[in-house]
Amino acid sequence: MRIREDGRMAEHALPEHAGDIAPEEFRAQGHALVDWVADYLATVEQRPVLSRVRPGQVRAALPAEAPVLPEPFAAVLADVDRIVLPGITHWQHPGFFAYFAITGSAPGILGELLTAALNVNGMLWRTSPSATELEQVVLDWLRRMLGLGDGWFGMINDTASVSSLLALAAAREAAGLDVRTKGTAGRGDLPVLRVYCSTQAHSSVDKAAITLGIGHDNVVHVQTDAQFRMRPDLLAAAVRRDRSVGHRPLAVVATTGTTSTTSIDPVPAIADVAERERMWLHVDGAYGGVAAIVPELRGVLDGVDRADSLVVNPHKWLFTPIDCSAFWTRRPDILERAFTLVPDYLVTTERGEVTDYMNYGVQLGRRFRALKLWMVLRAFGTEGVTARVREHCALARRLADLVDDEPGWQVVAPVPLSTVCFRYVGGGGLDGAELDRRTAAAVDAVNASGEAYLSTTRLAGRTVVRFAIGSLRTQWRHVQRAWDLLRAAVDEAAGVRAS
Repeated sequence: MRIREDGRMAEHALPEHAGDIAPEEFRAQGHALVDWVADYLATVEQRPVLSRVRPGQVRAALPAEAPVLPEPFAAVLADVDRIVLPGITHWQHPGFFAYFAITGSAPGILGELLTAALNVNGMLWRTSPSATELEQVVLDWLRRMLGLGDGWFGMINDTASVSSLLALAAAREAAGLDVRTKGTAGRGDLPVLRVYCSTQAHSSVDKAAITLGIGHDNVVHVQTDAQFRMRPDLLAAAVRRDRSVGHRPLAVVATTGTTSTTSIDPVPAIADVAERERMWLHVDGAYGGVAAIVPELRGVLDGVDRADSLVVNPHKWLFTPIDCSAFWTRRPDILERAFTLVPDYLVTTERGEVTDYMNYGVQLGRRFRALKLWMVLRAFGTEGVTARVREHCALARRLADLVDDEPGWQVVAPVPLSTVCFRYVGGGGLDGAELDRRTAAAVDAVNASGEAYLSTTRLAGRTVVRFAIGSLRTQWRHVQRAWDLLRAAVDEAAGVRAS
């Protein structure tokens, strides 16, 4: 645009290359990209699981500034192969056993494509009724698959960290402290607020307390039993101590499937304490909650119907591309009270008759995440999902049996689900530090092989292998190979040390 002599705006014609990709070109490149994705999924096992690039290598291969003129999409895709892929750690690899394996299944990938094409913002019911109502329906489907009763309000967030943040924000609102209006700074009338979780709880609980102004020092980490589960008696004792000095117990977070060991906290006993002490009970089932889909594993959510809120991540063990975190609460009025803020430009005539998800969290913009989850559940069916989760747990038990039968190795935590924690203990005569060194060295050697990717954690002060099975593409041969590599690596480390 430019200003004419008469003060009016004169139009400039846009250059041809300033527009979007033409439909014909999009169709051609879209087919090429789908072929690329199909080939990638078919051949991902042939790639090294853990990226081998050096720090700064990917950045050094990229220009410092964006191109002035448009570049062919084929050139962009070529650079994905040349520059981006070497810096990718392949979470889709069947040998990915680190952290919690995640899988972007084919139906989920296609769901992401549709989500991007529609590109809706589901902040209000009006801004796309299907986004809101499909989210409600698919979360009701999932709730019933997990064996939960009625009376839960569901919504999809990006991650469990945000879902747990919302839960603790609701707990703060339920306490009637008027933090929403007055904040926490400079208030002499506000007691110290306390949040309780086990020593095995996810760090997102701590980060939520930091973000909400509760303070990291006010997260009380309750000790666990021999199976790494929160001890309700110690929880009750901690609450009594805090009340005796004038602190305000706010919430307790129980975990069904802790990050290090996948231990299952005793939710019914924790619920007893929460109800007696008038605390909000949030259950973090981000990983383990999905196991309740399997009838014989439904006990992982025992007592959860007494909780105030629950999070389960379909992107962890339900083959839905990241990110997709299912959050439910039995007290949506409290959550809405904590976050509702409706400026004039967001008022609609349907208000009060529909669910406007913007009123239940921090974000105004909301991706249409329900679409990919809906497509995954329809493509797999409850039977297909159940069979895969059951198989992963069977693979873990089979691995645990192998470790137990192997001299010099020891399983160090229960295996309730699909993660096995074990360590090298040698044949005697080695101190703990040396055993830690050999365990860690063996994991490093496996990761360097490119065939598998493992992580470690610390339990009872010792370094242990954390072997998490959860990829849609993992078969027993992948588990067996990683185990063989571990044993060979620790033998080699022992030989080097002996020489």
